[in-house]
Amino acid sequence: MCQAKNKLLPAILLLPAFLCAPACFAERADRDKPVHLEADQVLIDDAQQISTFTGSVKLTQGTMLIRGDKIVVVQDNEGFKHGTAYGNTASFRQKREGLDEYVEGYGERIEYDTRAETVDFYVQARIKRDMDEVRGEHITYSAKTEIFQVNSGVASSEKEPPKRVRAILQPKPKQGAASPAVPDALPIKSSETLPPAD
Repeated sequence: MCQAKNKLLPAILLLPAFLCAPACFAERADRDKPVHLEADQVLIDDAQQISTFTGSVKLTQGTMLIRGDKIVVVQDNEGFKHGTAYGNTASFRQKREGLDEYVEGYGERIEYDTRAETVDFYVQARIKRDMDEVRGEHITYSAKTEIFQVNSGVASSEKEPPKRVRAILQPKPKQGAASPAVPDALPIKSSETLPPAD
């Protein structure tokens, strides 16, 4: 195990192609871009394949941006990575493929699993895409099925009802729909009653 403070180059070399993001979330080119990390402190455990970044952590890869107070990355024997970002609140942002639109996610904990191609948001979780937004205690997105699953969590006591899932889904404009018609202006007609101009 070695410890490095403010020296991120060894960690970057250990984390090639960190966390290829899900296809619907991800700009596909992001997975081929280098990972850039900034933190106050880095702790690398080569034996366990665990890297821990602490202190205003910022991770970027192409259009993907993750911020948190701490990010822990574990690599398995096959090279797949599982990353967990912690914060009050940790955040995720990434451009969607082929669109000028971003997906933003927030939670006290955000987990990425490159093997399962999932991203999970925990505790006061929230995801925004364009004008749509969903909230719950746990949100999972699967790139394989392109499905969001939002859970409300369990009640903290028998007397308290479970929390509710909340969503705001904006209507989408119909393809080829004409814009609202502007009322016709009064037509201008020549008048035959006016004398000709001199």
